[in-house]
Amino acid sequence: MLPELSAAFGVTQGTAATSLTAYLLPFAVVMLVSGTLGARWGPVRTIRLAYLGYVLVAALAALAPWFWLFQASRGLQGVANAFTTPLLLTKLAEITPRQRLGRSLGTFGAMQAIGQTSAPLVGGIAAESSWRWAFAGIAAVAAVLAASPLPPDHGRSAEVARLRDAWRRDVLWYGLVVFLAWACLAGLPFLVAFRLEDLFALSPGMRGLVLTAFGFAGFTTARLVGAASDRFGPRLAVTAGLLLGAVAIGSIGLTASLPVVAAAWALAGVCGQLILVGINTLVLGGGTQGRSGAISVVTALRFLGMSASPAVFTGLYHAGPSLAFLVAAAVLVPPVALAVIRPPSQDPA
Repeated sequence: MLPELSAAFGVTQGTAATSLTAYLLPFAVVMLVSGTLGARWGPVRTIRLAYLGYVLVAALAALAPWFWLFQASRGLQGVANAFTTPLLLTKLAEITPRQRLGRSLGTFGAMQAIGQTSAPLVGGIAAESSWRWAFAGIAAVAAVLAASPLPPDHGRSAEVARLRDAWRRDVLWYGLVVFLAWACLAGLPFLVAFRLEDLFALSPGMRGLVLTAFGFAGFTTARLVGAASDRFGPRLAVTAGLLLGAVAIGSIGLTASLPVVAAAWALAGVCGQLILVGINTLVLGGGTQGRSGAISVVTALRFLGMSASPAVFTGLYHAGPSLAFLVAAAVLVPPVALAVIRPPSQDPA
């Protein structure tokens, strides 16, 4: 809906595209501390308040008459949403037996994948009438989620939720793995779109259809990936995801076959699930102290890695299309050592 935003507010499409940054940057930065703060305030109460806040700021976006106000509403949406994902993951870990945690996290990842895959389609359909309906729709969805049932919180002392418990060396160790993985894997749909246009001259609709392969493959295999993580261990899942992901991304840069590009991008979606389920299992399955804060930090680093991709790889692509994909593939290999080797310390940094 960026062209429609551009026309509605009388700004360039490049300026309209900054609404993505306006959302993602506060979302990722606040998530560095949102898990700890949410655990301190009470996870269920914090989740509900976050959804209610999202209702208000999404409605503000739908009604905004000026672009600066729309931008402010996008930033506030990012802040509100930063308090949902890490706390929902923590609640899921609380109610799931350790031996089935990977499978449950796989289901969670499947829901995220199908949401991310369908969002552009839903937004585009809404924009056929008015882009404002998209934000009215997510305000309504957030209202329903705010009223939805959640497992009750167990009584905990506020002293348990300390920021330093989340910023442990092992958490940052795993966070570095997922930062690099998301920068060089899930953060590359724009690069794949460039490749599809340059090599095959596909229309925007056809490019979008090929790009959905990442999320669709992640959705259909998520529970299988979770079961594999439970059976063979999360470290092996992360290792397989990184190595196969390097093969998939490298293949996109080297092939001139559309079916191979589509299949490789679908494989990348499966690899993303392997890495995500494995890392989340390692973080959430390591005990209860600081768990909300720890998964919050790791999730924030994941989205920061994703947001860094355009700045890092666009210039490389213009220098040489194959070079950009091969560099991304090469960067995925060293984190294998981080995934396999035990973190240097489990103590607070």
